[in-house]
Amino acid sequence: MKVKDIMSTSVNIIGTEEPISRARNLMMKHNISRLIVAKKQSPDTATSKSTEVIPIGVVTKTDLTHRLDQAEPKWRRRPIDNIPVNVVMTHDPVTIFPEATPKQAAEILLENNISGMPVIKSESDKSVVGIITKLDLIRYYSNLDDKTGVEDIMDDFFITVHRHHTISHVIHEMKGNEVERVIVLDDSNKPVGIITHTNLALGKMLNSEGGLPSKDVKMARKNRNGGEKIFRSVKELSMVAEDIMSAPLFTLSKNSTGVEAAKIMADERINGIPIVNDEIIGIVNARNIIRAIVKR
Repeated sequence: MKVKDIMSTSVNIIGTEEPISRARNLMMKHNISRLIVAKKQSPDTATSKSTEVIPIGVVTKTDLTHRLDQAEPKWRRRPIDNIPVNVVMTHDPVTIFPEATPKQAAEILLENNISGMPVIKSESDKSVVGIITKLDLIRYYSNLDDKTGVEDIMDDFFITVHRHHTISHVIHEMKGNEVERVIVLDDSNKPVGIITHTNLALGKMLNSEGGLPSKDVKMARKNRNGGEKIFRSVKELSMVAEDIMSAPLFTLSKNSTGVEAAKIMADERINGIPIVNDEIIGIVNARNIIRAIVKR
């Protein structure tokens, strides 16, 4: 099997000068995590399929949540409608050819610490013919006859947060521990959800002033003892983990296989599954599946 057999041929394109708010909206509309950036792409063709596009960059949901912190100071406090894609995109993206193998694709993703790359025609013709992502490789692995157990491929290092922790705390934990997801626990320390860069990209960027999102809470008070509660005011509060987490949470036992994990990840379009044996003992993520492909 070759990359051309498992890649996605629907390629979504965005121009370098288009605002990152449009990039975010395209990702939400098409349920994708990355866009290929082209030098001259008019807005009316920005979502079309194309085989004549030369990629000069890639912009991902991770870029939208973290790269603005590394951008020049003049961009940091601008509304997202005014920040062009070229400020946050990854320039000169890694590419691969259609005739490469899934194992070669997996090796390149691991070596470059990326989650997807454009597929180009050839060394002489760098036109895009598709894109291969970790999800494509997960689907590929989910159809293999592999009995490797999740305990053999999972990470035993994971970060948890409480459902009432603020989004600021969640971001701090993800950055400080260099993880791509955190598991959300309830008051009984049971896992109830998961937060990834996708959740943050769709949540953090809601505030066009550059701040973290908030929510309005209606405050009510009885007008007299035993009386009916009457609306008094609206209070703005910080959003917390349970407001943006993905739920319900899919989990697996330690006796499950990597292929079983891959099937759930592919079907549900998720990137991580906690492994539970009375309590959480690890997590299987896309990178674990990609490593399993390389080891075959």
